[in-house]
Amino acid sequence: MYAKVFKRLLDIIFSIILMPLFLILFVIVGIAIKLEDGGPIFYYGERLGRHGKPFKMYKFRSMKVNAPDWRLEDGSTYNAEDDPRQTRIGKVLRKTSIDEIPQLLNVLKGEMSFIGPRPDLPEHINCYNTNEMKKLEVLPGISGYNQAYYRNFASWKQRLENDVYYVENISFVLDVRIFFKTIERIALKRDVYLDFKSNSLEVVNSNVQHKKS
Repeated sequence: MYAKVFKRLLDIIFSIILMPLFLILFVIVGIAIKLEDGGPIFYYGERLGRHGKPFKMYKFRSMKVNAPDWRLEDGSTYNAEDDPRQTRIGKVLRKTSIDEIPQLLNVLKGEMSFIGPRPDLPEHINCYNTNEMKKLEVLPGISGYNQAYYRNFASWKQRLENDVYYVENISFVLDVRIFFKTIERIALKRDVYLDFKSNSLEVVNSNVQHKKS
């Protein structure tokens, strides 16, 4: 009952309550982004939604316009503190997770939930095994089990295993635990970036670029 009814109801209520925060940040962050390089305020990334249906996920743009899409060997996104693709305001947005706030719009539209597996790129569906496909049974989340407990320090396959664990154990209590753990991670700025000096992952450059719209 919680997963099918009350979870969505809570998403709607809290996204409406938090909408004034989004509007305030839109003005402040929007001006900061425009003053830095004059580029678009938002980044729209196509992601896999529930049942594998693609949707556009909203974020405040933290990368330079037309920045290349860098990936690691396991297919996950390159994420480092000294990433030259980030704008100055983008570094602040990423460290504080403010860049994720526009996803309130995705929640209100029913494309995402506050808590759930983080959405993958559409092409990643071809890499899932039968068990990993379970992550598509629920709405993707702004935060989730991985982000709360591992953030960026789990391989892509480990994240999929954790996503399946969440789907198989979804409950109000688990969502509350993930919510408060996420707040702790953000407040303490833990594990925001990967430390490439201490792990063996290599960066594989992609020709894909961040779109302007």
